[in-house]
Amino acid sequence: MKTHVTALCTVAAFLCLPPLVSRLSAAEDVVFADFEGPDYGPWLVGGAAFGKAPAKGALPGQMAVEGFAGTGLVNSFAGGDNSRGTMSSSDFLIQKPYITFLIGGGGFAGKTCLNLVVDGKPVRTATGPNTVSGGSERLEPGSWDVTDIKGKTAHLEIIDDAEGSWGHVSVDQIVFTDTKPVLPLHMERPFQTTFSATGNWLALPVKNGAAKRNVELSVGGERKRWFSIELADEKPDWVSWLDISAWRGQQVELKVDRLRLDSKAFEKLDQREGDPDAGADLYQEHNRGQFHFSARRGWLNDPNGLVFFNGEYHLFFQHNPYGVQWGNMHWGHAVSPDLVHWKEVGNALYPDPHGTMFSGGGLVDTANTSGLGQPGKPPVVLFYTAAETSWEQGLAWSLDGRTFTKLEPPVVKKFTDGNRDPKVIRHEPSKHWVMVLWVERDGGSQVQFLTSPNLKDWTPVSAVKGEKGFLFECPEFFELPVEGGNGEKKWVLQGANSEYAIGTFDGRTFTPEATKLPGQFGREYYAAQTFSNEPKGRRVEIGWWRTATDRDGSAFNQSMSVPMELKLVKTPDGIRMSRQPVEELQSLRAKQHPFGGFKLEENTANPLAAVQEELVEIRADLVPPPQGTVTFIVRGLPVMYDAAKQEFSVDGVRVPAPLHEGQLDFTLYADRTGLEIFASRGHRFIPVNFNFKPDDFSMGVSVKGGVAEFKNLDVYGLKSIWR
Repeated sequence: MKTHVTALCTVAAFLCLPPLVSRLSAAEDVVFADFEGPDYGPWLVGGAAFGKAPAKGALPGQMAVEGFAGTGLVNSFAGGDNSRGTMSSSDFLIQKPYITFLIGGGGFAGKTCLNLVVDGKPVRTATGPNTVSGGSERLEPGSWDVTDIKGKTAHLEIIDDAEGSWGHVSVDQIVFTDTKPVLPLHMERPFQTTFSATGNWLALPVKNGAAKRNVELSVGGERKRWFSIELADEKPDWVSWLDISAWRGQQVELKVDRLRLDSKAFEKLDQREGDPDAGADLYQEHNRGQFHFSARRGWLNDPNGLVFFNGEYHLFFQHNPYGVQWGNMHWGHAVSPDLVHWKEVGNALYPDPHGTMFSGGGLVDTANTSGLGQPGKPPVVLFYTAAETSWEQGLAWSLDGRTFTKLEPPVVKKFTDGNRDPKVIRHEPSKHWVMVLWVERDGGSQVQFLTSPNLKDWTPVSAVKGEKGFLFECPEFFELPVEGGNGEKKWVLQGANSEYAIGTFDGRTFTPEATKLPGQFGREYYAAQTFSNEPKGRRVEIGWWRTATDRDGSAFNQSMSVPMELKLVKTPDGIRMSRQPVEELQSLRAKQHPFGGFKLEENTANPLAAVQEELVEIRADLVPPPQGTVTFIVRGLPVMYDAAKQEFSVDGVRVPAPLHEGQLDFTLYADRTGLEIFASRGHRFIPVNFNFKPDDFSMGVSVKGGVAEFKNLDVYGLKSIWR
């Protein structure tokens, strides 16, 4: 049972007779509410969340509730997580310096909380610890120091105004005391501080795999940044640097929903003036690709807004700056003069009240149809999905390619909660813009077509329904000439897995002629996008290459593919797409190992035995033995071609790769994180993510079942793009 230091007849008697408190000894604790009675007594209860009486533990559908005192407690899980309600105590006079309590459940400020209210406003508040799946229903000790408001009249309120996971709160054993509470150091409490922004960057210490915390930064009462982060209570794995330059000289309020009492995460606020990574050994990590773009810090996925503007290639990308796992979607931003050497230039788009920043496309409004440009300065325009909140399609623009302004409100209202990933192109014959948008409807995929004269006002005009798994997410849409087609052109509609359809387009309706054609044949290549406004008139593609690098305390995760040029080519099966690495990659060649033409027989010496390279390009044209195999060893990894099956085999990936007039051609790029093969005149793109051993640079080639005739073989050692 619960122990009352002060004998009061009932909680009701105490609430109705505030003067009684003044007659208590200063050393005596006062149990204000223990919720042991048959009902809530004088507490005013509204809504359905709290039921009609204190709970005796867990309610139906709830995990075991622990940590409460006695047999009763307040538990707003009555009716489940979606029920709502409030409880308010009678007024009382604050005469002791501390208030202690037990609290659990949801950790949503203002939504699942216990508040101390003075003059109609909450002056103290506490929540449970839980905001994401997992967690515990255990109540933990909490306390407030109310020394500064002693003598004031107050009341307590318990609020459940949340729905969904952890949309409830538990409270018990509210006590007034003169004794300063000593809470266990492992306990977690909300954290709040205000600081003057004197630098450009604020350090956020990260510990991979730690509990996620919700962080908010506000300036002048307006919330500016909000995100979840695996904060390091002690020594971090790495530091995420938050750009606070826009608020220099202003007071910034920093809030964290939960921090350990002994956490050192913000014991000292570390601000930096210049580049906080200056002098750091960046981009040389053992698990970092050396000629595949990866984010300096944090998670990366889909390429977004690929565009050539103001003399630079712009690569935007889905980005979590605060962790190495997916979440907090921003648009990261990098630029390059040559598609090869990339420089990250900060985040272009941040989450806003409409939602997080999901994928989309980019373009240059050369004729200023949007009116967003200035004389001689056409705008670069980005389209994105404001996801997880409004599911609307937004527009942002820039005149300098660095600072972007969002148009309010978003330009396309939602079709369904699954609509996303707008890609916009110009259809010059129709003199209008065309948007392709993925829409999840009736359990399947659909690509919605919309048109606009000015990039701001959009009209739905048609739709293409995808088969199961076909045209799912991140639609890409472009026109290409057919090689050797005497001026013939076709349109390509592609989904995130690179399967595509070829057909015709009249400015409003796409008519497929061939569908569900495979675009890549390897592993973990996704959400590819092509550049608009490409200065050489090429169709250049970059895709997200799922190369997991989130190990050993890594500060980054995932990468992009090499850039490749797309073409349409006539084949015996019809018009098909080919992919070849862009010529600019040849600038990375540091050392050439030419072997020219030769014949390779079984059991002959390895001609590549003397080649030792970490970063490798191989180009080969050969006639394999009709019933034999040719095996390359690339940094210890076997890459085998079976001529009888006309098939590549690499690390469990098997891909048909037909010979052309009995000859095999391929180009292979090997980085620290895997290899990409372009074979059969570019009709077979085979990406294979693979973690090479850091000290194995062995190379080789051998043949079985006959003689392989090499028309040409060149091996190149490559330079890093980061040096």
